[in-house]
Amino acid sequence: MATNKGRLRFSGVFLASAVALATPASAALFGDSELARQTQALQQRVEALDARLAKLETAMQQNSKLLDVQQEVERLKAEVARLRGQAEVQVHQLDTLAKRQSDLYADLDQRVGEMAKAAAPAAAASTAAPGDAASAAAPDAVSESRAYEAALGQFRQGKYEDAIASFKGFLKTYPASTLAANAQYWVGYAYYALKDYKAALAQQQKLVAAYPASPKVPDALLNMATSQIALDDMAGARKTLEQIVAKHPGTNAAALAERRLAVLK
Repeated sequence: MATNKGRLRFSGVFLASAVALATPASAALFGDSELARQTQALQQRVEALDARLAKLETAMQQNSKLLDVQQEVERLKAEVARLRGQAEVQVHQLDTLAKRQSDLYADLDQRVGEMAKAAAPAAAASTAAPGDAASAAAPDAVSESRAYEAALGQFRQGKYEDAIASFKGFLKTYPASTLAANAQYWVGYAYYALKDYKAALAQQQKLVAAYPASPKVPDALLNMATSQIALDDMAGARKTLEQIVAKHPGTNAAALAERRLAVLK
C-alpha cells in the first residue's frame, strides 16, 4: 500500500515539475495565452490526480480497517465455537456423573428391597422347620449380598479393574441372582470408567441380550450410546438414544437420551 501511495505522489509531483519546466520554452512558441491555457489544463489534471490519490488513500485505509474487523470477527467466532464445545462437554460430564450417582442410589434401594424379600421367607422357614436346608439358605443369601457389596465398594473407590473381576466372579457364583443384571451393568460401566469403550459397549450389549426385562436395560443402552460417542460412532449413538426414547419413555435414561440427541443434532 505504501508503494502505491509513493507512485501516485511521484506522478503528481512529476506533472507539477513538468509544468514549471515547460513555461520558458513554450513562451517562445505559443505566446502567453496558449501557455496559460496549457498550464491551467495541466494544473487541473494534477489537481484531479491529487483528488483521486486522496480517495484511494481513504479507501485503502477503510479497507484495512474492514480487514481488521473481519479478522476480529473470525477470531471471536472461533472462540465462541470453542466455548460452546467446552460447555457441551461439561454438560455431558455432569449428566454422566449425575447418572452414575442415581444408579448407585437405585442400586442400593433395589438391594435393600431384595434383602427384605429374602429375609421374610428365610425367617418363616427357620421358625417352621429349622433343618439343614433352611439354615444353609440364609448364609448363602448373606454371602451373595456381601460379595455384591464388596464389588460395588471397589467400584465406588475407583478400583475399576478389581471391581470388574469381582462382579464377574459374582456372576459366575450367583448366575441366578436377582442382582445379576446390576452386576453386569457395573462391569460395563467399570470398563467405561477405564476408557475401554469397546469393552464397555460389548458388556452392556451382553446385559441387554441376557436380561431384556431388567430395569437396568435403559441405563445399559445409555452407557452404550455414551461409549459410541467416545468411539466417534455418532450414527450408532443417535440410533441407540432414539431406541431409549422410543422403548423406555418416562425413565431417567430417556430424559438424558433426549438431551443428548438435542446436542448431537
